[in-house]
Amino acid sequence: QMQFVESGGCLVEAGGSLRLSCTVSVSTFNGIGWYRQAPVQHRALVATIYRGGNTNYVDSVKGRFTIARDNNKNMVYLQMNSLKPEDTAVYYCNSAPRGAWPWGKGTQVTVSS
Repeated sequence: QMQFVESGGCLVEAGGSLRLSCTVSVSTFNGIGWYRQAPVQHRALVATIYRGGNTNYVDSVKGRFTIARDNNKNMVYLQMNSLKPEDTAVYYCNSAPRGAWPWGKGTQVTVSS
């Protein structure tokens, strides 16, 4: 089964940038995405990338976040720019569009105003 280890989250000021990384345990995966869960909210998909490079984003992060993958290294990244306090959440990666595998521990992103 697929396993995920997320890293790169920290406390950052509004307007700042962060790059999240996700290590995937298997080398063959098609759609994979970054999800986030804010306090008292459901986990939600924010960005998806497919093996061929096609990407999808939710409207709230379009133009600010960029998802990328390195198939040779089994890595997925999320570059987050112009961060806002409402981006504060625990970020996870998993298969997309549905998180079908056990969730990792995630990485906490906190954006201060």
